[in-house]
Amino acid sequence: MKIGNYIRESYDELMHKVSWPTWAELQNSTVVVFVASLIIALIVFLMDFLFGVQHISFGSFIWKGLLGFLYGVQ
Repeated sequence: MKIGNYIRESYDELMHKVSWPTWAELQNSTVVVFVASLIIALIVFLMDFLFGVQHISFGSFIWKGLLGFLYGVQ
């Protein structure tokens, strides 16, 4: 019964040996991950905006990105 032994040992380890975070620690970690994700998303957006070749219109001005500008130089 290796499978039964494995399940019993796994249960024992999860219930008695693993140190689970408290609710406050879990909430703090969630906030840290959320803020880090927002910062990384902002960085990727700025890189895409600055270096991308998509056309973004600001009234009469059309931003083609730095690569769009370089590709347009003859």
